[in-house]
Amino acid sequence: MKKVLALLVVLVMVSAVTVAFTSCESSAYSADSIKIGVIHIGDPADGSGYSFTHDQGIVAMQNELKLKDSQIMRKNNVGDEDTAVLKEAIEDCIAQGCNIIFGTSYGYMDTMAALAVEYPDVYFSHGTGYKSNDTNFNNYFGRIYQARYLAGVAAGLKTLETKNNKLGYVAAYGTELAETCSGINAFLLGAQSVNPEAVLDVKVLNSWFDPANETAFAEALIEGGCGIIAQHCDTPNPQKAAENKGVFGCGYNSDMTPDAPDAHLTAPIWHWGVYYTDAVKAVIDGKWADLGNYYGGIKEGFVDISALSDNCAKDTKKYIDQVTDLFKDGSWDVFSGVKLSFDADGNLVKTNADLKKADGSVIVAAGGSSVEDSVITGTMNYYVLGVTKK
Repeated sequence: MKKVLALLVVLVMVSAVTVAFTSCESSAYSADSIKIGVIHIGDPADGSGYSFTHDQGIVAMQNELKLKDSQIMRKNNVGDEDTAVLKEAIEDCIAQGCNIIFGTSYGYMDTMAALAVEYPDVYFSHGTGYKSNDTNFNNYFGRIYQARYLAGVAAGLKTLETKNNKLGYVAAYGTELAETCSGINAFLLGAQSVNPEAVLDVKVLNSWFDPANETAFAEALIEGGCGIIAQHCDTPNPQKAAENKGVFGCGYNSDMTPDAPDAHLTAPIWHWGVYYTDAVKAVIDGKWADLGNYYGGIKEGFVDISALSDNCAKDTKKYIDQVTDLFKDGSWDVFSGVKLSFDADGNLVKTNADLKKADGSVIVAAGGSSVEDSVITGTMNYYVLGVTKK
């Protein structure tokens, strides 16, 4: 009997400890105690561009969830080519008690995937990539190609006004990555919806962040006759180059009108706070498993374009609003066999037409639905008709 009683006492004690542990575990990530690490490839203090916009999203999340400054740990200017430096930055966040770590650059992906295995109690969330696991590592990105299409509409209308059909594009990468390739294609398709004669010259940096060449490549495109400069790179340098050369441009990540007030039209932008708020709240609520990978668009308010500047052609908003409505109701998407155009009064017209590659081969037959998301995010490695790599 004594042995039975002793065993019961032990079982009660173990049960109590288990309950206490479970309770502690469930409350470990309260809004008051959670700590967030953010790895930036650049410096948000630059005031515009990629890292600045990501950090604005972090600030929006912090304000929404009423977190203290001490609960956010930032690592700035962490290059994505030196794995040792990146690993050190992330592990320092972990050592300082961070429960979830956001990595904002594509090149962080493999290192974060490996560290997610090594640190199973920490949540890892990687921006712009495609890898994930079923436990503590996901990816997040958005349909920025939709916003690029809208910026292309603004650019196309400006080409009609300036009577220069040639657009230029400074790209981090080209057909090597679907992210950049889909953006280049969408931008030209948007321009062609209002100016079927529009063409696009692309110069590829082979780097996400190369301020000197971002300027040099923009200048080379302008010298080659391009009257509007678009970009998929981190700094406002291409827009500054456009202003210095007396042409126009569409920036990226943030509204770059303050950087080039006489040149900038609009920019595809992100509202990263939409995702950052959902992700941190999922950790606090113990619902990380429900979060999954994230791929939001205009419909979700995750991507958009910045306010149209006074440099835009007349009635640009009228044209863009009609396309935006299609994105919001999900009735049309960019890479489909349905082409958008506008009549003489500026009213939207849909026409079944083949979507073609630069070599003339068909991507989607007339009337066909949009290519799969997996193509847009992972395997698109071709330019559409009218794109030329320089």
